[in-house]
Amino acid sequence: MKQKFIILLILTGLFVTACSPEPTQPANPTAETSDMVNPASQFCVARGYQSEIRDEDDGQVGYCLFPDGSECEEWAFFRGECTPASETEESDVPPETSVTPTEAADEGDQSAVKVSFKDALEDLEPQDVFHNFYDITQVPRPSGQMEQIQAFLLSFGQDLGLETIMDEAGNVIIRKPASPGMENRKGVILQAHMDMVPAKDRDLDFDFATDPIEAFVSGDYLVTEGTTLGADDGIGMAMIMAVMQSKTLVSGPIEGLFTVNEETDMSGAFGLKQDALQGSILINLDSEWDGVFLIGAAGGGHISVSANYQQVPAPTELAAYQIEVQGLKGGHSGVDIHLGRGHAIKLLVRLLKGAIEPYELLLASLNGGNASNAIPREAAAVVLLPKEQVESFTEYLQSFENTVKSELSVVEPDLSIELVEIEPPTEMIDQDLQLVLLDALYATPQGVMRMSDALPGLVETSNNLGVVAIQDGQIQVDCTPRSSVDSALEDVSQMVASVWELAGYEVELANYYPGWNPNPESPILELMNATYQEMYGKAPEVMAVHAGLECGMIGGKYPGMDMISIGPTLSDVHSPSERLLIPTVGHVMDLLLAVLENIPEG
Repeated sequence: MKQKFIILLILTGLFVTACSPEPTQPANPTAETSDMVNPASQFCVARGYQSEIRDEDDGQVGYCLFPDGSECEEWAFFRGECTPASETEESDVPPETSVTPTEAADEGDQSAVKVSFKDALEDLEPQDVFHNFYDITQVPRPSGQMEQIQAFLLSFGQDLGLETIMDEAGNVIIRKPASPGMENRKGVILQAHMDMVPAKDRDLDFDFATDPIEAFVSGDYLVTEGTTLGADDGIGMAMIMAVMQSKTLVSGPIEGLFTVNEETDMSGAFGLKQDALQGSILINLDSEWDGVFLIGAAGGGHISVSANYQQVPAPTELAAYQIEVQGLKGGHSGVDIHLGRGHAIKLLVRLLKGAIEPYELLLASLNGGNASNAIPREAAAVVLLPKEQVESFTEYLQSFENTVKSELSVVEPDLSIELVEIEPPTEMIDQDLQLVLLDALYATPQGVMRMSDALPGLVETSNNLGVVAIQDGQIQVDCTPRSSVDSALEDVSQMVASVWELAGYEVELANYYPGWNPNPESPILELMNATYQEMYGKAPEVMAVHAGLECGMIGGKYPGMDMISIGPTLSDVHSPSERLLIPTVGHVMDLLLAVLENIPEG
């Protein structure tokens, strides 16, 4: 087996190198005040229940009150650890409008009129950040195609008269000198990644390599129609640009580090030289929850199977159909992996495997997913079958659709499976090979493998089958494994590899990166915590996340680097449902500027 298993064990004894579909919460998180987004409270209310905040010995705690008289601590309900006492009690929210935690939004926002981002710019604050982000949306930057955004950033820094360089890995670094009298302050690195996940609706005519992102303001959210927004991590880039532009900020030296290809192979962080950065504090702006400070993240990697196969002639007397699984939510393969959302590829493979023998089904192609680190929303297969089997197969498909819609009714209310007659293909997959491929796909581990023992609610280990493309004699399968424990990451990777080796294929394990080991005694955490409490009158949440952040890789190259990750609230990243909660941008930006002005001397 061909294995490039580049697991970097530079961070040993991971205390909780975070990985979780939402950041891991303390046992009883401090209830958030009305001006802040509290996902647990929103989740409770969006389900039709009542949220109640109570004063307890450990501080304020939120409870979700159910119609049957039972109740549940809100974060426990958010994580699925408790339900109403009456299993038959129905929520006031009908199933077709049920909402998952990351989708709990104000009803007014969901029905708000959409205004183009460009037309709404003058009404958005902070003006500099949103103008920067608009400019970023006009520059194509899918992972692996960084040339245009690199040129944009180089021009931006040079136009400001700041030292601006691009390193051998393609990262752009912009240096802003200290304000007069602040030269002795510690240097700060503000970091974000340039690339975005290019996910779109299957039927949308859109090219991420050439087309700008068309965004809209809808209530308090910035959204798109049919594509990812790219606020992951374009909004982080925009905030760094605003810091570089500021003529009023009084601070020590600041570096803006814009890395390439974080969403695929982390080649920017991998290729960063050990002498490239001058600062000793790194503030990563790739977090997705306002009021949450991340101090740990998961390690991960990439698993791929690439092969060719010999197509065979397709019988000419058969009927041909395209089967499409669609309407799923998808999402981030780290932060959404625990939500139990439908997986389009897995559902389609399950359907096909049950139809091969009884309906004499033949497989011509199978495709699903946009990126290895995104939960597949759509998948399609082209099949052939005897014309006399069409009616019974159609009944089977309808029965299967009803079954999986029942199984996923709460989390996937828009799931549908379509059957469309098409022109018969001239070639197909050999019958023996199609069985091998369907078995391998069916057996590939998917979702949460293990929860953390150290932190309740934290996903320790997971795998995501993100891309399958079997068509025209070529096979491509891509997975993203994650874990906060290096040995568990290797274990789940070998699990996936073993399945495909048994099927007769070589497996490549590559681009592995370490987790980020939390440091609860971090000086930048202490400063940011104190600043947040002074500004907003309450404590932030300090957490770890089941997602890959470049902090682990950068920390390995710069031992002793003091790191933290913050950012405004994003939902459903890595999917066309991605949206940015507009008011949280100013909230985070104000905090960032205040912290930068109070960095201590070195």
